[in-house]
Amino acid sequence: MLSRVNPAPACLESIMRMSATESTSRCDVLVVGAGPAGSACARQLAAQGQDVLLADQHEFPRDKVCGDGLIPDSHAALRRLGVWDEVAALARHVGAVRCVGPRGGHVDVPGTLAVLPRRELDHILVRAAERAGARLLAPLRFEAPLEEGGRVVGARLRSAQGTQEISARWVVLATGAATPPLIAAGLCERQSPSGIALRGYVRNEAMVERIRALELAWHPRLRGGYGWIFPAPGGLFNIGTGLTGSHLRQRKGRGRTPGDVNLRRMFEDFCAVYPPAAELMRGGEIVGPIKGAPLRCGLRGARWSRPGLLGTGEAIGSTYAFSGEGIGKAMETGMLAAAAIVEAGGDDAVRQRYEATLRGLSPKFDLYEIASRVNQHPWLADLVVWRANKSPRILRRLTGVLEETQNPGRLFTFSGITKLMFE
Repeated sequence: MLSRVNPAPACLESIMRMSATESTSRCDVLVVGAGPAGSACARQLAAQGQDVLLADQHEFPRDKVCGDGLIPDSHAALRRLGVWDEVAALARHVGAVRCVGPRGGHVDVPGTLAVLPRRELDHILVRAAERAGARLLAPLRFEAPLEEGGRVVGARLRSAQGTQEISARWVVLATGAATPPLIAAGLCERQSPSGIALRGYVRNEAMVERIRALELAWHPRLRGGYGWIFPAPGGLFNIGTGLTGSHLRQRKGRGRTPGDVNLRRMFEDFCAVYPPAAELMRGGEIVGPIKGAPLRCGLRGARWSRPGLLGTGEAIGSTYAFSGEGIGKAMETGMLAAAAIVEAGGDDAVRQRYEATLRGLSPKFDLYEIASRVNQHPWLADLVVWRANKSPRILRRLTGVLEETQNPGRLFTFSGITKLMFE
């Protein structure tokens, strides 16, 4: 087995070079993908004495396409991982989500929220996993699982120096929404994503005091999704558009799908119909490229496990279809995978426990998928904004949706809409 001694930063580069040239390595658990799910899983496993290798295709710090919003479930997960204070010291803290309807009306939904670019957040999580004893091997790209008798017993990864095989008692796949790793691992059930998003960073110091909430806007020209502006630290803003629920519309044969939506045009439409977006772009400096990425939502589209292998995070659809938020649930599923490996015992018991905990989360994801109807029917946003501004009770319910104490689906069923009209 590889030593569990946590290397000092000065030694890490040489150990990574050594590992990349070895033909075979061994560990208890190989975690592939060092985003929130993978790093959370690796940190929890290493803290419990497991010999953990954490592999990623990129060197850190690295960029990641995301809205960067941290809602209460993210805060809770970061506290469990012992990194909340570090994140909080760097993040831009926000007191509300501003929901903006097609007619321009808005309601501010109070909440404990924050924004931190994923480049910084993911690096914090990786370092936490390393402090716990996990070793980061990067850049290494996942190619295929190693199998014996139908059970996964490791993985083959590739670097610039060649191919490396790592044997492991368990492999955890946390490679995000990309389809090729899921196919290679034998977990993919649906190749099409659940949605797609495009985001950029804009620095505009003049807008810092004017945009103080997480702003979400719906409009017929953005039908099927929404636009957002999230204020980040240092006068930076994360601005983007997303299309959600596309796999459902493909199945039903109606509505827009990633194949027939030009996200660049959707981004331009957002700036055309939402004045703060236009002002932000007009007076700001674009920082880095505007990038797009697929989304996997609803705990659907991939098998959760197979013998010797657990899927976690967005690889198995840990993003909410309604809002596209997935950081908190990615970390949560990573921690659930770690707990199953450490506590459940034998192979079957690990898989049974892990899948049972995911089934326990599934009803919540189903409710958020119902709530995502507002993305397809933007007029619902106008209705919710109108009623929430008149009813403190409805506003409290919206806060409860943020805090996951209220059922979001009830707002957008026939009975829920009726209640909205008359409460």
